[in-house]
Amino acid sequence: MTLEERTPDWERLGDPYASTEEERLAALVAILQSIPHVMDILAAVRDLGLPDAWLVSGGIYQTVWNVMTDRPALHGIKDFDIIYFDGSDLSYEAEDAVIKRVNSALPDLARLLEVRNQARVHLWYEQRFGRPYRPLDCAMDSLTTYAARTHAVAACTNEDGILKPYAPFGLANLFGMRLVPNYVQPNEKTYVEKADRMKELWPELTVLPWTG
Repeated sequence: MTLEERTPDWERLGDPYASTEEERLAALVAILQSIPHVMDILAAVRDLGLPDAWLVSGGIYQTVWNVMTDRPALHGIKDFDIIYFDGSDLSYEAEDAVIKRVNSALPDLARLLEVRNQARVHLWYEQRFGRPYRPLDCAMDSLTTYAARTHAVAACTNEDGILKPYAPFGLANLFGMRLVPNYVQPNEKTYVEKADRMKELWPELTVLPWTG
């Protein structure tokens, strides 16, 4: 059953005890499949053959919130984060070449795309954010370091066009519109700044305070 054929029970999906993770994953897939530009991004990333490549974070969870709250599909979305993992060349020049390839494949969305090789994040993270960042093992390893557990969501498509979602902390908080801290990194400042922005854009959001 597609998203168009029924209105999901958002409250039930947001309750970790009232629905299953399989139901939430199916609802996420239905939502993403209903948004043409999201599917265009996923198809382009697949067709470019980037290693361990995914669409992650805001372009997914904010798309879901817009569907849930009947807002325009691009409401509040600053960028679509595309990540991949290529340890064979950690230079910025190699990453920049990939950025240009992705932008060329999606010219109408290029201004909204942010492409990053997760194999080289540890090389520049401390200079930018003032604290070290361990080398990652794979693209999905990065999701565990996000400031909010709610933000840790990803999707890709295989050669058959089948959409594969991934959420290491589950999807109940996403569908419950709850922003929940992730204490793996000392990201309080980032968490608070993002929470303030999101609360303005989606007043329905419940923000749990950073207490770690």
